[in-house]
Amino acid sequence: MAASTNPEKNSELKPPPGLKSLIDHLVSVYPDQPNPLQVTTLLKYWLGGSDPLDYISMYSNKGQGEGDTERIPPHWHYVSFGLSDLHGDQRVHIKEEHTTRSGMGFELTFRLAKTEAELRQQRECPDKPLRPPTWPANLLQSIARYCFQTGNGLCFGDNIPWRKGLDGSSKSRMQSLLVAQDPQLGSIDTPFGTVDFCQIVGVTEEELEQASRWNGRGVLNFLAKDVQTGGDWLVTNMQRTMSVFELFPETLLNLQDDLEKQGSDLAGVNAEFTFRELKPTQTIKEEVDFKCLNERCASEENNRQLTESQLKREEPSFPQSMSMSSNSLHKSCPLDYQPQAPDCISLDGIEITLAPYAAKYLLLAIKDRIRHGRHFTFKAQHLALTLVAETVTGAAVSVSEPFGVLGYWIQVLIPNDLVPRMMEAFRNVQLDGKAEPTQRLEFDWPDKHFKLIVDQPPCSLAPTAMSIEAAPVN
Repeated sequence: MAASTNPEKNSELKPPPGLKSLIDHLVSVYPDQPNPLQVTTLLKYWLGGSDPLDYISMYSNKGQGEGDTERIPPHWHYVSFGLSDLHGDQRVHIKEEHTTRSGMGFELTFRLAKTEAELRQQRECPDKPLRPPTWPANLLQSIARYCFQTGNGLCFGDNIPWRKGLDGSSKSRMQSLLVAQDPQLGSIDTPFGTVDFCQIVGVTEEELEQASRWNGRGVLNFLAKDVQTGGDWLVTNMQRTMSVFELFPETLLNLQDDLEKQGSDLAGVNAEFTFRELKPTQTIKEEVDFKCLNERCASEENNRQLTESQLKREEPSFPQSMSMSSNSLHKSCPLDYQPQAPDCISLDGIEITLAPYAAKYLLLAIKDRIRHGRHFTFKAQHLALTLVAETVTGAAVSVSEPFGVLGYWIQVLIPNDLVPRMMEAFRNVQLDGKAEPTQRLEFDWPDKHFKLIVDQPPCSLAPTAMSIEAAPVN
């Protein structure tokens, strides 16, 4: 990528309609910066390039002082172009029927607080323009690349464990990300559909952990309450050394109290798993083989269609956890392809093998979700496994038939009397979410025909994990 002024604004050619809508929106927000500095992809994605974002514009935002209603520090504002449909001719985004979204339906933004050195230079040399750091552009490209190559989108409240300094520094505590709605840009309508502006917000490991356990939007609300942690516009300060829970300990107490009383809004995690049917009887209604089911799913194009050049690209290297929002049991199984009106195959029993890195969510799933009458999903590359409580409506399983396969969606009903037994079993091996188990674990409830194994699944299906947030579902 190379930094340049806006090529579309300088060109005599009119920009394509989708791009023009984004540019016009940004000009209305930054009328004093109609020609911002941009990072531009030299080899476009549809020509075989590896960077899916055509451009990333970088604006200088003055912020607002302490005397104003909103306390916003001066910062750089980065905005992407390419996750939404810029061209409308299917060169990048295949047009989907019955959708109101433009392309993937969103663009990425990032707000980076200006350093004291930058502010001092701005005061002392007002006529000398500052150049914003370009590492946030690389960060946005990495996230966009993951979204393109997996088909996974982003929603407000999602979390992205980055596990390293966002700017590459080993000293910064900002090593993970939450997704918010950009407070300035919001959402817009374009000729090709709606576009949400998803703002990437740098957070500490502790803030990410609580967002994963509880509620991403709730943690963002905590961060927005004080200018030290981002203020109203959630500006990322790479020099921040304390988490919101260290600065304001009462927030953690309130969060833990809500978690115990109301449960978690985290509805799932994208992780590798396998399963097989346990056969306590000799009569098998219909044998379901995990490998065959996964291959059949892939052959029926469960994932979105890709161009030949995109198919040749390597799988993305990305952190183990990423989030996605949903508001219903059906949407908690985010599989793009499902056969029409699939019949549910009931199993006599089930054995599930779950990857160790996702095992830390087991206690959360049972204690903070199932115990509160909700559901929790583990999603592999082509399959999804949902644990459901007895009171969840719309499930394909019941107390009398607790295990079922619906298309590529496996459902397991956890009866009320099994919940405390599972919680005790997980606590006995210290499966508390703080550390990944280092050895194989087996949990067996023979009377329920249910067995759970924590070990590396025999076939690796997905290089990433994804957490899924949802409003409480009954």
